Amino acid sequence: MWLCNSSIGRKVIMSVSGLALILFLTFHGCMNVVALFSKEAYNQICELLGSNWYAIVATCGLGALVAIHIIYAFILTAQNRKARGNNKYEITDKPAAVEWASQNMLVLGIIVVLGMLLHLRDFWYNMMWAEIVGNHGAISPTDGFGWIKQTFSNPIFTVIYLVWIVAIWFHLTHGFWSAMQTLGWSGHVWFARWKNIGYIWSTVIMALFAIVAIAFAICPDCLGGCEGQVLPFMM
Repeated sequence: MWLCNSSIGRKVIMSVSGLALILFLTFHGCMNVVALFSKEAYNQICELLGSNWYAIVATCGLGALVAIHIIYAFILTAQNRKARGNNKYEITDKPAAVEWASQNMLVLGIIVVLGMLLHLRDFWYNMMWAEIVGNHGAISPTDGFGWIKQTFSNPIFTVIYLVWIVAIWFHLTHGFWSAMQTLGWSGHVWFARWKNIGYIWSTVIMALFAIVAIAFAICPDCLGGCEGQVLPFMM
């Protein structure tokens, strides 16, 4: 099958999986902002996305997307290095026209993966997994607000998360327009447009994550003040 066996096919898989993950990050970032305004509303979302069967299925699908994206990233990187052979040692000056993120996508990807593992430990393991296995500690698995508050009360974790967010931003700004180019949606006119859209979209999404982390680190008791607010779909 050409999708798996050809270089272009592998890039298509990388692009489609990457765009799907960007959509997930968009949803996740918007969801997190709710915690700034209403503790109850945010915890309702966490309960809706807890150990329910559809949430578990979606999580498995998301995990598969992440795995596919990572695996194909390493395959394409190894393929590109093999194709260059010894020539990679002959050029020491990096072209000015090539973005820093483009030259360091693998390093950025590794930082993103390491940050994701920390994120899974701090939230998914203590929330969805804890609810599935019935391991209820001092903070309820459905108390997402409480877990955010506890996590960012540690300044070291806050700094680590902010570094992670910056790495994701660099990864997205290159990955977005690169995916559009691979899928053939980036002609002469739209190349610059997709780059600008990618920068704006990536900046907005990562700003949402950063604002939540910083706000909970600075003044967690000032947040989630709209008590008693119930989301329409939970009524």
